Amino acid sequence: MAITMAGKWQAGNLPAELTSLIGRRVELEQVRRSCRRSRLVTLTGVGGVGKSRLALRAAAELRPEFGGGAWFVELSPLDDGSLLPHAIAEALRLTDQTTRPMIEVLAEHLSGREVLLVLDTCEHLVADCAETVEILLNSVPDLRVLTTSRRPLDVPGELVVVVDPLPIPPEGATWTGGHDAVSLLAVRAAETVPGFELADHDQEAVVRLCRRLEGIPLAIELAAARLRELPIERLADRLDDRFATLGDESGLAADADPPWHQALRTAVGWSHELCEPAERLLWARVSVFAGDFDAEAVRKVCSDERLPESDIGLLLDALADESILTWLPTGAGERYRMLDTLREYGAGWLRGLGEEERFRQRHFEHYLALAARGAAGWVGPGQTAWYDRMVGEHDNLRAAMEFALNRRDGAAAVELAGSLGFFWYGCGYAKEGRHFLGQALALGAKPGRPMVQALWSDGLLAATQGDADDTEARADDCAAAADPGDAYAEMCVQALRASAGLIRGDLLRAMAQSESLYLARWSDEPLTLAKLLALMVRAVSHIAEAQVDDAIAVLDDLRALCDQRGEQSMRSHGDLLRGQAELAAGRVAAAVVYGQEALRTKQRLHDSFGIGLTVDLLAQAAGAAGRAVRAARLLGLAERIWSTNGRAQADVPTWVAARKACERQSRETLGDNAYHVAFQTGFDSDIDAGIAFALEPEGEDLPNGGLL
Repeated sequence: MAITMAGKWQAGNLPAELTSLIGRRVELEQVRRSCRRSRLVTLTGVGGVGKSRLALRAAAELRPEFGGGAWFVELSPLDDGSLLPHAIAEALRLTDQTTRPMIEVLAEHLSGREVLLVLDTCEHLVADCAETVEILLNSVPDLRVLTTSRRPLDVPGELVVVVDPLPIPPEGATWTGGHDAVSLLAVRAAETVPGFELADHDQEAVVRLCRRLEGIPLAIELAAARLRELPIERLADRLDDRFATLGDESGLAADADPPWHQALRTAVGWSHELCEPAERLLWARVSVFAGDFDAEAVRKVCSDERLPESDIGLLLDALADESILTWLPTGAGERYRMLDTLREYGAGWLRGLGEEERFRQRHFEHYLALAARGAAGWVGPGQTAWYDRMVGEHDNLRAAMEFALNRRDGAAAVELAGSLGFFWYGCGYAKEGRHFLGQALALGAKPGRPMVQALWSDGLLAATQGDADDTEARADDCAAAADPGDAYAEMCVQALRASAGLIRGDLLRAMAQSESLYLARWSDEPLTLAKLLALMVRAVSHIAEAQVDDAIAVLDDLRALCDQRGEQSMRSHGDLLRGQAELAAGRVAAAVVYGQEALRTKQRLHDSFGIGLTVDLLAQAAGAAGRAVRAARLLGLAERIWSTNGRAQADVPTWVAARKACERQSRETLGDNAYHVAFQTGFDSDIDAGIAFALEPEGEDLPNGGLL
C-alpha cells in the first residue's frame, strides 16, 4: 500500500547547531540554488573544511520549501554499507515491521512527499551511497538529496559543489575586517578566552596564523582552543616552526584517499603534539568508539596501567577543553563525541602503536557485557532505563557486531546478536536485528545456550514481522541446538510454535503449544519474554474465538506477572489486548481505560507499532461511544503513525476489519466533508500532541457510567 502525503508533515530532524556559522553567505546561496536545480547535490572538499556545517545550515534554510521536511542522516558511525537503508529509516523514524527489503520500504514511505534528505559523510561508503541514492531518486520523483563527501558519488545528474577554505587576507596584508578565516578565529578565541578582543593583539600574528592554516575551519578552531595556554603571537611562531615536520609526522597515511590537506595535517598534528602524553594516548584509544560515548565506557575500554581508570575523567575534560572531543550533556548523563577527522587521526596513531586490535577487542567485550546485563534486566523494573541506554549506544552496538562479523568469529557474533534480542525486539529494530542475526548464524557456532538464544531472538523477530515459516523454522533450529534437558530452550520452542500457529490462523495449534507455558505461569522460574509471549498468543486466540472472559483471565495473569517484576513493555501489550477484549464485550469505558494505559507506556518506549494499534483501539471506542468527530480525528492520527510502520494493523484481518468498520461508521455519521476535516486534523497534528489528545479524559460522554 503506497502512502501518499496528505497535508502537513513533520519538519524533519535537523540537529541544533552547537556553534555559530561564520561567513559562508556566498556558499549558502550557491547550495540553495544547486538544490533547486538538481535532485542530487554533493558538497566536496578536504576534511575539516566545514562541509557538514554548510549542509546543515543550507538544509535548515531550505526546509520550508519541502512539505515532507528535511532529514539528516549521519553516516560516520556506520561501517557496513548494507545497513545504509536502515540508517536512513532510523533517521526518518520509520519502524517497518515487514520482511520486505528496507530500500523498498523507504521508497514507498517517501512516495508522494517532497523531502530533502541530507546524507552526511559519505566518503567511506561511496559505492553504497551511490546505489541507494540512485534507487531512491528513480523511485521517488519529489525527493532531493544533499550529501557531503570528500569525493563525488558519480551518480547521473549529480551536481558537485566544491567547498573551499574560508577567505584569508592576502600575503603582507593586515586584517581590517571582512575575511572569514580571521573572523572565525576571533569568535572561537572569545569562546575560549572570555574577553578576548582581536584588536588587542598582534594583527600580523593573527593574519599569519590564519594564512598558515589556509583558512580551514577545523584547523582554526583547534588553534583557537590553545589560546587559553599560549598568546596568539607565540601560537603563530610555534606553528611556523612545526609546519614542515608535523606535515610528515601526523600519523596519517600519506596516500589517504583523498589526501589530507597539508595545513589540516599540520594543525591536527600540532594540536596532538601540544597534548600531554596521556591525552594523546586516550585520543588514540577513544577512536575505537562509534558515534558518541560516555565516560564509563571509556574507563572500561581504554584504561590500563598506562592510563589509570581514576585519571580518565580529567583526561576527557582536557580533550574537550582542547576541542579534540565535543562534550554532550544529555538527560542520561555526560557523553562525548569526536569529529571524523580527529577520529581518523587517533585511529592512525592507534594502528601505529600496534594497539588497534587490542582496543577494538576491548570495545567488543564491553558492549557484549552491556548487552548481557541488558538482557538480564530487561524484564524488570529497569526496563525504561535500559531502553534509553541501549538506544543511546546503538552506534557502538553496531560497531561491536561489525567487529565480530568482520573477524568471522561466529561464536562471538552469535553471542552478541543473541544477547541483543531484547534490544532488536523491544526497541523497534526488528529488520536490523534479523540482518545481524542472519549474518552471525551463517558463520556457524557450536550448539548450546548462546546458539539457542540467537535462534530464539531471530524467531521472535520473524514472528513480529508476521513470518510464520521462519518462526516455525527457528523453533525447529532451537530444538536441535539445545542441550538435553534445557528447560529455557523448550520454553522458546513452544512460544515460537504457538506464535507461528497464531500467524497462520491455526488457533488449535496456538493453544496447544502455549498450554504448558500457561500452566507454568506461576512457577518460581525467572519470568521470560518467551513465557509472556505464550500468554499473549493464548489471549489473542481466545479473543479471535470470541471467548472474551477466557481472554481476560489470561490477561489478568499476564498483567500480574509483569507487575510483580516491574515489566512494562509486555504489560502494555496485554493492556492493549485487554482493551480490545473489553470493547468486544461492549464495555467501552473499560476499553478506553486499558487503551490509554497501554498508550502511556508505548509512548514512553517509542513503540510506534503498538501506538498505532492503541490509537486505532481508542478510535473504535470513541466511535462506539457515539463520538464520531473524535473517532475520525484519532483515525487520522493512527493513519499517520501507520505510515511509518509499513504494515497497517500488521495485516491481521480482524484488526483491519475493525478499523474499516470504525471508518465507515464515522463517515456515515458525519458525512464526507466533516469526516475529512476531522481525519485531516488528526493526520496533520504533531504526533506527541495527537497522543496527548488521545489521552484526554472522556468521562461523561462514555456509556456504562464512564470510568474516566
